[in-house]
Amino acid sequence: MTDLTTPSAEQQPTAGAPERTEIPADRIRLREILPAEAESLRDGGAAGLEWLGGEPGDGSRVAARMMAGAAAAGLWQAGWGNYALIRAEDGLAVGGMGFHGAPDGGRVEIGFDLVEPARGHGYATEALGALARWALARPGVEQVIATTTPDNVPSQRVMERAGFSRLPDVDGMLAYGLTG
Repeated sequence: MTDLTTPSAEQQPTAGAPERTEIPADRIRLREILPAEAESLRDGGAAGLEWLGGEPGDGSRVAARMMAGAAAAGLWQAGWGNYALIRAEDGLAVGGMGFHGAPDGGRVEIGFDLVEPARGHGYATEALGALARWALARPGVEQVIATTTPDNVPSQRVMERAGFSRLPDVDGMLAYGLTG
């Protein structure tokens, strides 16, 4: 079984746009957000997606701003940006997850965000595991990390359930890692 799927015709990027990466999981799939879609999210749009609860979460918009800026500076790399989490049962986007940039020194960092009505259903755990496995299967990636504030216990539990282990704190943030 391959870890990438072929996008359907309606999900194909426009001519000249990069090919979209999709990563399957059980109840959701991770659909790469392309630079033009990141601009849409940044500017208050929906990136062509229907979101559970009507709109993306604040974290998805912040990540889109960062990604759009990286793309404008020529720093965006296909596969190493943001992904929408699409629920298989109805095709609704339930959150966002992605990398803080391309791997650096064998390490890559992931952040995630779910819309409020999607929390508590295991979607983030499932997606984090799938995205981390995808990253660790890429050449040169040895560790995936994620950080959270000390008071964000739900995110800590997501990382633990996805198989991440506690690492030393980083700038007051709790750090977790998964090694391939």
